[in-house]
Amino acid sequence: MTPLTMAVDLAEPGAPVIRIGGDLAFTTAAPLRHEVDRRLAEQPPTLVLDFAELQFIDSTGLSVIVNAWREGQQSGTSIRLRSTPRFLDTILDMTGVTRGRGPARMA
Repeated sequence: MTPLTMAVDLAEPGAPVIRIGGDLAFTTAAPLRHEVDRRLAEQPPTLVLDFAELQFIDSTGLSVIVNAWREGQQSGTSIRLRSTPRFLDTILDMTGVTRGRGPARMA
């Protein structure tokens, strides 16, 4: 398993970017969940999740994305997914996350 990497870019006011790399899985998801919660607590207009360096995601990783979107809906923050690898697009489509009002549609 590849370790999860994460970097936060605050250069764009009102739209922090969390760059996620490596494996987003059951054993690695907690730091991302905490960072997403931390950023959402600040109630930015937009929170960007950049997956350019993501290598693997499991159902726990997917739940972090879905929960971010739900919490964003409650706090008024739109969640944007950026640079999603093909395998993540496929998972999001297969699970119905991108239909209707799912996170990828918030972009």
